[in-house]
Amino acid sequence: MISKKIIERLRSEGVPFNANDNISDYITDKELKALKKEVEGSVQRLLESLVIDTFNDPNTRGSAERIARMYIDEVFSGRYSKMPKMTEFPNTRQVGDMIVIGSINIRSACSHHLVPFIGKAWIGVIPNKKLIGISKFSRLVNWYARRPQIQEELADQIADELEKQIKPKGLAVVIKATHECMTWRGVKETDSYMTTSVMRGLFRESAQTRNEFLELIKG
Repeated sequence: MISKKIIERLRSEGVPFNANDNISDYITDKELKALKKEVEGSVQRLLESLVIDTFNDPNTRGSAERIARMYIDEVFSGRYSKMPKMTEFPNTRQVGDMIVIGSINIRSACSHHLVPFIGKAWIGVIPNKKLIGISKFSRLVNWYARRPQIQEELADQIADELEKQIKPKGLAVVIKATHECMTWRGVKETDSYMTTSVMRGLFRESAQTRNEFLELIKG
């Protein structure tokens, strides 16, 4: 099984492979194709264990291949693909006022049940010496979102990467999402949202700066 080979490699290198970790540096394109086939076989066995007749049922015939492709190429692609290129620009005019980006669509999946959580993200930046293009914020958010995880860690991962890339004077990340592990199953609270926020630098130190950002993203 290709998954065992990849796992052995990760363990020998001391590399974590939790649900929301990226392992793209430790898997080749050829191995990724083989992994997709392995996942397809595993999903087929899951469907059979659920007593679903995928041979005679036209609606589920081929579902195993579609599901494997969906997980590897789409909804969990943030685990298997390289980080999008973050082109940096010097802050030549010494822009020091707040920049707010959002709302950015969030589509992720709770690692407890592998069902979606969907919502919006907002990012606030008080620049230092570097800037990045506005589209790069969205690309970065989506790259991190396309993994199984919990919302609290998603906000932290986005903030960590932005601090690493542009070292801003202040950084804020707010995510508001509805979780299908609460709306589709469990308590079935269809109107419930979870909101998480990460405030760093000037956003943490200054209540005025923090409140200005929160006021700007209302609505």
